[in-house]
Amino acid sequence: GVGNLLTPAPFQMQQSRKRKQILCNNGDTQPSRKAIRPIKTNNPITAVSEPYPSHPRPTPEECLAIRDELLELQGFPEEFAKYRKERRNPEPCSSSSLNGSAKSASSMAEACGSAQKLSVLDGLVSTILSQNTTDVNSQRAFTSLKSAFPTWEEVLTAEQKLIEKAIRCGGLAPTKASCIKNILSCLKENNGKLCLEYLRDLSIDKVKSELSRFKGIGPKTVACVLMFHLQQDDFPVDTHILQIARTLGWVPEGADAKKSYLHLNRRIPNELKFDLNCLLFTHGKMCNGCSTKLGKHEKKDSIKKRCPLLNYCNNSG
Repeated sequence: GVGNLLTPAPFQMQQSRKRKQILCNNGDTQPSRKAIRPIKTNNPITAVSEPYPSHPRPTPEECLAIRDELLELQGFPEEFAKYRKERRNPEPCSSSSLNGSAKSASSMAEACGSAQKLSVLDGLVSTILSQNTTDVNSQRAFTSLKSAFPTWEEVLTAEQKLIEKAIRCGGLAPTKASCIKNILSCLKENNGKLCLEYLRDLSIDKVKSELSRFKGIGPKTVACVLMFHLQQDDFPVDTHILQIARTLGWVPEGADAKKSYLHLNRRIPNELKFDLNCLLFTHGKMCNGCSTKLGKHEKKDSIKKRCPLLNYCNNSG
């Protein structure tokens, strides 16, 4: 969980200390069930150091230019329009989203695909379900889960096999179901209720620190919750954005996702992070020129004609 409601000592109960550590450790959801060690003070999610201090890119001017280039090229992605609207006109969640009161399956399905603002817990679970699958399948999984179990209390008390069945269309069902159950168990045990709305009052660093206590919640998941569901200025780095950043020379060629996340969040102006992230993510899914390593197989000039972003690449190499 997160926030003041998750105190540093919540996992030191009588029976099984190991079990508590398994429930609330960090690391993105993976098929492996192996327990991960508790987070340390140098957790990469909360690290403030610059991994590439001598790397001067991207500059604010580059970020602005590419944001404008992509807006002109493809427009703002429709799938992220509702989140953009929320950032500009923040509205509180409905009381039913906050207290977990029951909704019909049809209304839940409608809410999943509408501009209605999700609760923070809804957002966290939907982000977990989006891991290692397509947008369509993750949305289907979330809608199916809420149809089968209209409240988070029902998810908490349900058998894991039934949860797996509900979210199977999203892939990695056993791992994701276990992660969701663990989060709900931790929240109930430590906070007394299944709610994360208090995160809205915390600083970015505090949210990162608190969310990272859950097993299955790594840097990308935390960043997505911050950007989409808490309307904070953060810049998640997925495989598409990482490859584009490498291609453009925004990070060193061998940079990994965690270090790129730290570097790009320090270099990209806060006011450009949301739009630029959504635009690069969408562009990366559509463009083979800058999001893959086609440069090894095609002439650079032929790629440039298809992708205007490559005009911003380093001239060296």
